[in-house]
Amino acid sequence: MELQVHLPVFEGPLDLLLHLIDKNKVDIYDIPIVVITDQYLAYVDEMKRQDLNVMSEFLVMAATLLSIKSKMLLPKAVKEDEEEEDPRAELVQQLLEYKMYKYIAYELKDKQVDADHVLFKLPTIPDEVKSYEEPVDVCELLSDISLNKLNDIFQAVLRREKGRIDPIRSKFGEIKKEEVSMDEKMVYVKDFARLHRMFSFRQLLEAQCTKTEIIVTFLCILEMIRFGQVTIVQEHIFDDIQIESQLAAA
Repeated sequence: MELQVHLPVFEGPLDLLLHLIDKNKVDIYDIPIVVITDQYLAYVDEMKRQDLNVMSEFLVMAATLLSIKSKMLLPKAVKEDEEEEDPRAELVQQLLEYKMYKYIAYELKDKQVDADHVLFKLPTIPDEVKSYEEPVDVCELLSDISLNKLNDIFQAVLRREKGRIDPIRSKFGEIKKEEVSMDEKMVYVKDFARLHRMFSFRQLLEAQCTKTEIIVTFLCILEMIRFGQVTIVQEHIFDDIQIESQLAAA
């Protein structure tokens, strides 16, 4: 059954304005606001018996038209560095958007009417037809397959799989997170400093096993320098840094 939609003659103030513009055959970008306003007010005057809720929308638009009319009748103060603003611009934009949605609504209504003529039929395929599977003769399927062809197919699959392997990341193996405690490394460095009153910075770092341990050890030395627990000496540029401990021996 077709959906029944009952609408008034004009669906709103914008619809009435579009009707007046079409009726007067004027350019929507150059609306003769005086003529359109007079015609619009005449139409609103005939709607006094309509519902007040409906009338309120039309009265708001009437006030807008009168405001635009007054702006256009007043003398304009034109500035050289500013472009003159058309008081109708916002109304024109609203009319263009409304017109677009109105035409889209017409398209949807046409599709709704066309949909009434569309018929479909539920599938009625017999069970024996749906369950049928074409028999496959393996011997016939493999009749032209030789060992060389099988080997070529196998090699092609291997090449395809090899291309998916990252040549760099595949050599990393398992990556494990190194757990190095700053507090534990600080105790180690302080004990080392108490045993060796003067020692080489390079010697201390070379004693570490991993890059993370080297970094943490370096941070420990910086912390001890900040608290005055060790001092560093380098006689010449690029010489090995010597660390002198200020900690009392245990």
